[in-house]
Amino acid sequence: MDIKPMNKWIPNLKRPLVIAGPCSAETKEQMLATAKAVSQIEDVRIFRAGIWKPRTRPNSFEGVGEEGLKWLSTVKQETGLMVTTEVANARHVELALKYGVDILWIGARTTVNPFSVQEIADALKGTNIPVMVKNPINADLALWMGALERLSLAGIDKLVAIHRGFSSAQKSEYRNAPLWRIPMELKRLLPELPIICDPSHITGDRNRIALVCQKAMDVDMDGVMVETHPTPDQAWSDAAQQVTPTMLSNIISNLNLKTEFSPDCTFEQKLGDLRTQIDSIDSEIIEALKMRFNIVERIGQLKIENKVTALQVRRMGQLMQKVSDQATNVGLRAPFAQEIYNVIHEESVKVQAEQMRSFLKTEDGAKNDK
Repeated sequence: MDIKPMNKWIPNLKRPLVIAGPCSAETKEQMLATAKAVSQIEDVRIFRAGIWKPRTRPNSFEGVGEEGLKWLSTVKQETGLMVTTEVANARHVELALKYGVDILWIGARTTVNPFSVQEIADALKGTNIPVMVKNPINADLALWMGALERLSLAGIDKLVAIHRGFSSAQKSEYRNAPLWRIPMELKRLLPELPIICDPSHITGDRNRIALVCQKAMDVDMDGVMVETHPTPDQAWSDAAQQVTPTMLSNIISNLNLKTEFSPDCTFEQKLGDLRTQIDSIDSEIIEALKMRFNIVERIGQLKIENKVTALQVRRMGQLMQKVSDQATNVGLRAPFAQEIYNVIHEESVKVQAEQMRSFLKTEDGAKNDK
């Protein structure tokens, strides 16, 4: 993909890029009060507000619609900030362009649907307006990349990815699990793509936003999008995860920014030595996994011979408890170890299920031959 760096289309940009504004546009007065306050924070370059709100259930506040776009236009004129809002279909795109919105973003519930993304991409052909794409609600890197690719094919080269966390049925300290490995893999595959973090949706809790903002900087993300409201507790949507402009200013000023390189002449040597050790351990882990899956296949064959299903829930429960206990004993976080073994176990079940399908296919073939 051909992606233009953000400093080519965002004036006076420095790291981190800060996007701030309310979850939802509520009134013209609320929009202007928020915008004027955040415009006093040096790093804020873009004002955000939800005009159309995709809600889980009907009869909730679903946004003010087109009227809010007029307020965004006023914000732009009176503060000089660039403005952005979420679009979910071609009609939204048409209206946002009509009112001079500078940047569009595609929400997590839209990213998950290739038909919707393609409709938006088609509506954007010939515009080259910047577009930010949130990760899909489910942990699917291919869907995220696919949405970016559809926009790129439509001629959009001002692209940004937004990491807002992933929905999970498991109870967690987060509203949406960050699963940092997924945006980091996206960064590896598309190193030229800017990635920013949405700590508001990851945490769901204004008191944890600073921690996630710092984590985003630690993993070299390019900026943050923080929901900001003059009186968060009175917000019409997602009140718990919005901060005041003063809180936002404190969060940004207290960020510990790191660079990719160090002036210490011995740093690279020390880092290289440690990475060599990690590479050696990683090789051992890969070899151990191969040995484990050799045994998984032998177990699969044994299950076939004895007509036992590939998935055995009781065994899974015992394994996860053992993993949790062992991780705790050696000083690792139990949820981290459980997440790894969930992936390993899922792959084990797939391997054994494939063995069973191959066996049944062979058996059916033998019966047909008779």
